[in-house]
Amino acid sequence: MNNLIVARNVGKVYPLPKEGVIRVLEGLDFELEKGEIVAVMGASGVGKTTLLNLLGGLDRPSEGVILLEGDDIHARGEKEKARLRNENIGFVFQFYHLLPEFTALENVFLPLLVRGLDRREAEKRARALLQEVFLEERASQRPAQLSGGEQQRVAIARALVNEPKLLLADEPTGNLDSKTGESIMRLIQELHRKKGLSSIIVTHNEKIAKFCQKIYLLEAGQLKRL
Repeated sequence: MNNLIVARNVGKVYPLPKEGVIRVLEGLDFELEKGEIVAVMGASGVGKTTLLNLLGGLDRPSEGVILLEGDDIHARGEKEKARLRNENIGFVFQFYHLLPEFTALENVFLPLLVRGLDRREAEKRARALLQEVFLEERASQRPAQLSGGEQQRVAIARALVNEPKLLLADEPTGNLDSKTGESIMRLIQELHRKKGLSSIIVTHNEKIAKFCQKIYLLEAGQLKRL
């Protein structure tokens, strides 16, 4: 099977505070081939983050099915789904979500400790990844001591430390200036190729989207190929 992710007839609605619902996604179909890097664009509030959360198992669709290598990820219990995410999916966010009290190295190896890996081996793997994102000399620095671009590189290293199959990046350059943002996207592109990832990049920036093999527009609850 050549598809890593398949979404069929996916819908998502949220209840309104008093009555009724707001529908974000409706009848959405999507396929991500293994090894692809694709961009998802769309207006603010159209549901791009919602889609990423559904594909990554962080949220549950109101209808439809999402398959990871043929396996319905939302048919699993929450504990099993959390294990699947930890082992197979790396997440990168606009605002980094690094733990401020920990060093860059500690932020990267924490997911390995959660997985049950020995601390010494976890540190070794985290140092190797920090080297790959050109931050080995900043390993002992805390997030507040790093620039925005450096924090995002730490976040990328953390997302990849468990050697995931799927990388989901939600506006990974949205909090950076254009020059730094493009350097981050070149890094993601290189790591995607080097590690054989399948990647989905949510962005509002056409320049960033052009780093990807395919570009989709999320509009009226559905994805359209551009």
